Amino acid sequence: MNGGSGLNILYVDILDAMHIPWSELHPVSSPFHGVIPGMQAYPLGKIDQPIMFGNCTNFCSDVLTFDVVDFLGSYHAISGRSCYTKFMAIPNYTYLKLKMLGPNGIITVGSTFSHAYTCDHKHYELATAIINSTKLPELRNSVTPTVPDRNR
Repeated sequence: MNGGSGLNILYVDILDAMHIPWSELHPVSSPFHGVIPGMQAYPLGKIDQPIMFGNCTNFCSDVLTFDVVDFLGSYHAISGRSCYTKFMAIPNYTYLKLKMLGPNGIITVGSTFSHAYTCDHKHYELATAIINSTKLPELRNSVTPTVPDRNR
């Protein structure tokens, strides 16, 4: 759940795991910002995928458009505001619940705090690695190497 973003993101390794050919991607010409810290990201393309919440007795389904990205993430996919709007879903970040009205009552999708912590920790490590990989070359270029004077 990412209520702060208008993007629905699907990672390319998940696309491959679902055996969806890359030829089904629609071209995209514009980058997005804020997904990779300090950098703009270019999606490989967009894809429309059917999404279902609930179970066989009470479910909602519709088609969402995802931006397919080719970088590491700690999730399978990320749903943004457009998903909530389409399903008229209400996220509650405090309780890690997503609720929406189904044909036979309320559908609740949730997670555990330990799973959320694991994902957040993995995301932190990925973000730190990306930032370090971009900052280290800048630091190397800004520092002039010197030879220590042993006579002092």
